[in-house]
Amino acid sequence: MINNLLIANRGEIACRIIRTARRLGIRTIAVHSEADAHMPFVRDADQAVCIGPAPARESYLVQERILEAAKASGADAIHPGYGFLSENAEFAETVQAAGLIWVGAPPASIRAMGLKDAAKALMIEAGVPVTPGYMGNDQRPEHLKAEADRIGYPVLIKAVAGGGGKGMRRVDEAPDFLDALASCQREAASSFGDDRVLIEKYILGPRHIEVQIFGDTHGNAVHLFERDCSLQRRHQKVIEEAPAPGMDAETRAAVCEAAVKAARAVDYVGAGTIEFIADASEGLRADRIWFMEMNTRLQVEHPVTEAITGQDLVEWQLRVASGEALPKRQDELAINGWAMEARLYAENPATGFLPSTGPLTHLRFPDGIRVDSGVEQGCEITPHYDPMIAKLIVHAPSRGMAAAKLAEAAANVQVWPVKTNAAFLARAAADPDFVAGTIDTGLIERHAGRLIPSGEPSGGAIAAAAHAVVNAHQRGLWGALSGFRANAPADRRVRVAIGGAEHAAMLDGRGTGIVVDVAGETVLFDSGQGWSIHAPRTGDAGGSGGASDGALLAPMPGRIITVDVAEGDHVTKGQKLLVMEAMKMEQAMIAPFDGIVAELKVSVGGQVSEGATLARVVKEESPAD
Repeated sequence: MINNLLIANRGEIACRIIRTARRLGIRTIAVHSEADAHMPFVRDADQAVCIGPAPARESYLVQERILEAAKASGADAIHPGYGFLSENAEFAETVQAAGLIWVGAPPASIRAMGLKDAAKALMIEAGVPVTPGYMGNDQRPEHLKAEADRIGYPVLIKAVAGGGGKGMRRVDEAPDFLDALASCQREAASSFGDDRVLIEKYILGPRHIEVQIFGDTHGNAVHLFERDCSLQRRHQKVIEEAPAPGMDAETRAAVCEAAVKAARAVDYVGAGTIEFIADASEGLRADRIWFMEMNTRLQVEHPVTEAITGQDLVEWQLRVASGEALPKRQDELAINGWAMEARLYAENPATGFLPSTGPLTHLRFPDGIRVDSGVEQGCEITPHYDPMIAKLIVHAPSRGMAAAKLAEAAANVQVWPVKTNAAFLARAAADPDFVAGTIDTGLIERHAGRLIPSGEPSGGAIAAAAHAVVNAHQRGLWGALSGFRANAPADRRVRVAIGGAEHAAMLDGRGTGIVVDVAGETVLFDSGQGWSIHAPRTGDAGGSGGASDGALLAPMPGRIITVDVAEGDHVTKGQKLLVMEAMKMEQAMIAPFDGIVAELKVSVGGQVSEGATLARVVKEESPAD
């Protein structure tokens, strides 16, 4: 029986575990870094222990400090959440050796399924179908390229120890293979400490189907049906749903039974997810769905399974870890309705989804849905951890109703001044192809033009901003208005500055959106986006600056990992000059036009702040005739 539970994680998942533990009467202990001292999960726990500085490698990934905290706080169990040490077999063994309950998969299962190549070999032995590819030990670049050539392009390079979309590269043509391999290996080494890779045939038009499984120490294993996580951007899940659209009963039975077979092959205990890749070009068919990998932990998207089954999966974890049998038999589990989850991130779609950091001065989530979050108004998004703000979870009787509910919820998110992907999520959930269920992992890439907002306000938003300016003027809050005369009803135009650009609007309607005062700043929220608004001032630029002078500015704080040019080098438009890394993701900086590298201000290993000048390219003067 668990009485005192230490949560070896942070943020949203720590808050999620605390909620269930409190309902079950279990005392909770939070561990936290110095940067997280004032976060909600620290406050909500019954006890909190600081385990080190902000960087995860000096706090949340330091096993000794977590075990010391467990001993000092009187914990009798450790829940690892997801990420960090959740799939670290060595840590699981150390926890158990210390006489503590490990609320996770057995160390042997973690090892068996943690390396993608070994896991696939095990699945082949167990009779579970796997995708064609190369899983060998020969990691020489020339050999890996030869295997890719044999398999046939496109191929997918995947880190053996990878997960979460890290250490993964698609390669469409042979000449691009070696560069993609080097980048993938660097990212894998940085994220997982293991640069080994495997190669898979890339399935064109693939669907990402996964099955939630659970095992206990009494030999029982069940599935809680499937989820579809096909809506992805750069291998990162965007919207997850359950059940999977287009999945008939026969295919569901085959896939879910294969998942249970996979779990039994490793004597699995606890929560796990079996991930499959499906060739859905002719619909979902059991003979065109293959095992991809297993995640030996609770998944970020577990709430959609909870919504359609009515089960609390964290409670299942705690009961199974305490030695109890599974709470339900397979015949007691059923699907009820449809659920979807969208991941709200602090990132700016208009700038290529670069992370957005800073204080959450204003934060409002939509009403009427489930919101799992680890932050609240007044918290700060830092570059130290994953920039997820919240998970928006909806449940409805049908898929169409769930999609509409999710789109509305995302459109009603208000966050300032941090930028978010809320507008992108709203567009994705309302997209005709998504609503129709004709989805695959390439949908976002194909339709980026209609899904990614430009960052510019709509006509309705401009009208709402204009009304706000007029109202503020009439209340004496702002000065004279440009282009508006209160005694001349024939001219209903007013000029307003929105996000630094000047716009003209007719005052014929109220417009769309909500105007909010945020710490003395007037902010307009519309369809998931936010803009600062004010009456135009003399000298307003009316537009946004850029790198027209050839300056390459750091789009975010990060570290320089490669420099491919030197001062004086001739470069061509689009040529890679250097690569920087932030939040374990690589960002290549390219030449804006043909020219010469006039300045190079960084070197490999250097840290840079957002907006710092990295290099400058100048156009080469044409020789005189």
